[in-house]
Amino acid sequence: MAKVVKAHITGTVWKIEVKVGDKVEVGTTVAILESMKMEMPVEAEEAGVVQEVLCKEGQAVTEGDVLVVLS
Repeated sequence: MAKVVKAHITGTVWKIEVKVGDKVEVGTTVAILESMKMEMPVEAEEAGVVQEVLCKEGQAVTEGDVLVVLS
């Protein structure tokens, strides 16, 4: 069953920290969102391997959007 990492705030994807095939642990930063001139890390809540990155740097996202899919 796939696990997902979602945006916890509405903002812009400032930086993507992982790529397909990367192993992530709980707490690994997968992306950094920028909102109101503040950078906020988005961390994996479960360990897994990155299967898909569904966002790109500079993209606007809404709270709850899926950013990364893990297996």
